[in-house]
Amino acid sequence: MILSFVPDNDYYKILHDLQAADFVLVELTLYLDTHPEDQNALQQFNQFSLLRKQIAERYEEKYGPLMGFGHSRPQESWKWKEAPWPWQV
Repeated sequence: MILSFVPDNDYYKILHDLQAADFVLVELTLYLDTHPEDQNALQQFNQFSLLRKQIAERYEEKYGPLMGFGHSRPQESWKWKEAPWPWQV
C-alpha cells in the first residue's frame, strides 16, 4: 500500500504522548489492583485518564480516528479508510 499521507513531527509527538499516557495508565491500573485504597494513585489515574482523552481528541481532530467500531469521536465523514493507521508508522 502506498501512503499519500506523510506524517509530520506533530503526528509523531502526539502518538508519543498518547503512548506515554497509556503506559502510565497501565502501570497505575496494575498498582490499583493491589492497592485499591490508595487515593493518591487513584487521583493520578483520573488525571492521566483525562489527559489521555485530551491527547486522543487532539490526534483525532487532526489525523482521524484512532479506533474503529464507534470507539472514537463522531466523524463528519468516513476517515477510517485513510492511511496511515497509528500502528502503521
